Amino acid sequence: MGHNAELGRLGESIAAEHFEKIGYSVLARNWRCRHGEIDLIVGRGDHIVAVEVKTRSNERFGHPFEAITAAKRVRMYRLAQLWRASSDRPEARVRVDAVAVVLQRGRPARVEHLAAV
Repeated sequence: MGHNAELGRLGESIAAEHFEKIGYSVLARNWRCRHGEIDLIVGRGDHIVAVEVKTRSNERFGHPFEAITAAKRVRMYRLAQLWRASSDRPEARVRVDAVAVVLQRGRPARVEHLAAV
């Protein structure tokens, strides 16, 4: 596994911990279908949240959120609808969030969470 893949997996784990701390359950990680992938799917009550996680080791090339385009947001919402339809929660309300994780050597991870991107 390459450095970027390892960094991404670590960021996804940190994002999952963030959601668990604020009362969500992790329902799926790296869910895939032929239309794409969702990094994390979390749920609380009658809500499910599809989460796009962007992890960087620094912000030299911009903030992690800058990598999430309008087309990506639309695709994420469609993927979340597909996941919901195939789940045991077909009536759940769906939201798409983004989490930026910046992991700089020697510093604690910085986590930023944007709800409903």
